[in-house]
Amino acid sequence: MIVDRWQSTGAGRDFRLGATLEPLTRFQKDLQIVTGLGHQNGTAGGDGAGDHARASATILTGTRPFKTAGSDIRVGVSVDQVAAQGIGQQTRFSSLELSCDGVRKSGACDSGYSRAYQYNISWRTPTQPATPESNPRLVFERLFGKGSRDERAVSMAARLELDKSILDFVADDARRLASRLGGADRRKLDEYLHGVREIEQRLVRLERLGLPDVPDRELPDRPPQAYSEYVRLLADMLVLAFQTDSTRVATLLMGYDGSNRTFPEIDVREGHHHLSHHKGDESMIEKLTRIDRFYVEQFAWFLERLRSTKDVDGRPLLDNMMVAYTSGLSDGNRHSHVDLPLILAGRAGGRLNAGRLIELSESRPMSDLFVTMLDIMGTPVERFGDSTGRLDVVCG
Repeated sequence: MIVDRWQSTGAGRDFRLGATLEPLTRFQKDLQIVTGLGHQNGTAGGDGAGDHARASATILTGTRPFKTAGSDIRVGVSVDQVAAQGIGQQTRFSSLELSCDGVRKSGACDSGYSRAYQYNISWRTPTQPATPESNPRLVFERLFGKGSRDERAVSMAARLELDKSILDFVADDARRLASRLGGADRRKLDEYLHGVREIEQRLVRLERLGLPDVPDRELPDRPPQAYSEYVRLLADMLVLAFQTDSTRVATLLMGYDGSNRTFPEIDVREGHHHLSHHKGDESMIEKLTRIDRFYVEQFAWFLERLRSTKDVDGRPLLDNMMVAYTSGLSDGNRHSHVDLPLILAGRAGGRLNAGRLIELSESRPMSDLFVTMLDIMGTPVERFGDSTGRLDVVCG
């Protein structure tokens, strides 16, 4: 973002949102703006260029990715997946991963880093990204099945039986194959079988919990051309997933780091990445500020949906949630991985002390915040990524 237009002024509860954040004014009592958090593992270190791939890889892991364009990718398990491993058995889906960009899994993309780093922010294991879905219709069908409400109930039962038959076949085939593999290939097969076991567990949860009663939705076969509509459709899928308690953990990648997307809706025809290297050019800075504000407007729309949707206890969903809005870089012109933009929205059922500007007295790893968030989720850890402690200042 353009730092000086993002930054809020004041202190504590007496603060004024920066110009870029003005669309969030009506949510000021629901937010915590936290400054001073960074990802040291996103910096070059001894790895040279590749800040965009490292920014995406570290944003939810706090771990330095192994620099490779091959299949030997390695980073850390992301914070959402740690939470999902702890509480995912309580819902039909342990987690939900969405993206506004088509997924690219292999090949080089940024100075010798694999595309897997740049296009994935969620990682199930150090070597296995949780591949996100980018088509809203497919997200809905994955959550609730195809067709009308009556048709979905019938088709889901049939799909469960088919999936179980396929999994039985896969398991038998894998056992026969394992005896003929070397060590490295067996490790790959173990990862694959871990994914199979997760699917088996999800099928058990689907049978136990059943399908929620969800109204029929008309969704386009392909993502909409208008980017704001695209973002909002995917965000609406998140709201539906939380409202129906289909999952309690989710990620949404609105734009991968280094994206050169254009924004005709706000009359910005140059690419985002191109504009981020503005070198002080005021016309480029103005356009980049418009892009920053555009994304904040989509976030505000999402928060409004969460605030206007009731949870099972009658409270707004937002009161029972915590939503981190952030980026892997702050000043794009300098590829800065310090003082990253961070908005923490929601009250987490009273655990978060919302409505404040928190300016940390010293730089802290963003992983410290994740340790606290995991504790609030009921999935406590001693350490996460490069954490040095807990960031309990955000708590009530």
